[in-house]
Amino acid sequence: MSNLPIALCEALSELGTAITPQLIQQTSLLLAPTAARPAPSFCSVERDLAYGPHERHRLDVFVPVAAGQSRPILVYVHGGGFTMGSKGGPDDPFFNNFGAWAARAGFVGATLNYRLAPSHQWPAGPEDLDAAVTWLRDHAAQFGGDADKIVLVGQSAGAVHVAGYLTLAKHDGRAPLAAAILLSGIFDLERHQGGLPSEVLYYGDDPARRAEQSTLAGLFQQRVPCLFTVSELDPPTFQRQAAHLVEHCIAVHDRLPRLIYLSGHNHLTPGYSLGGADSAFSELLERFVRQMT
Repeated sequence: MSNLPIALCEALSELGTAITPQLIQQTSLLLAPTAARPAPSFCSVERDLAYGPHERHRLDVFVPVAAGQSRPILVYVHGGGFTMGSKGGPDDPFFNNFGAWAARAGFVGATLNYRLAPSHQWPAGPEDLDAAVTWLRDHAAQFGGDADKIVLVGQSAGAVHVAGYLTLAKHDGRAPLAAAILLSGIFDLERHQGGLPSEVLYYGDDPARRAEQSTLAGLFQQRVPCLFTVSELDPPTFQRQAAHLVEHCIAVHDRLPRLIYLSGHNHLTPGYSLGGADSAFSELLERFVRQMT
């Protein structure tokens, strides 16, 4: 599923599937001209709001200017191999595009930073999302949002952190989210092959802990609706993880998971294309959010 322009798909295909500095740089250059931008005509932006004590505990909030209350709150959790990445600044195309797309759809959008490895190891990611979601619940009405309609959208390492938040954090008996969207994540660490060296900086070097750190089983035991994606040009390790999702969901529930195959996309483009280059994917996520909220 995708309606990326053919010329863009061809250019992305030429970059291959390995997540290299060249792929990251060239993908950004290819997608930046199409990135949606926030504008005062349809949204206001509050930047670098502190949701915790660490310097990376910061988030940006994108609020539709049209009057409204009880809006769903969509939160983007960036990737970066656990050791890098950012929500972006005012002049960056990514991930202002996410906030702009969310606000145009009538949602409150948010993008956040979290603590990075190696200074902060597992389970720092889920802990930071717990703090961010708590902050957003406490301040939802301030932005016209609904505290019970929060949707986390995580990409790569961000998807791993969202899965960890759903399965590892203590939620006091309440559903932690309205829904979650996980773009190209790693969930089964015991069978994980071909990962990045930076993953050891986050998880540590003790293979005996991989079962504890995995989220695959927990994702299908908790009650938050999840939508998963895998990209055609994802590295093989992410393709295998998608297969593990299918295998486990069928074994436990006798059905397929909500899993979308994004033709033409590489590891980075799903988040980069929201509100811009791939209107079909943007519309699919918007429909999912409306159905779940």
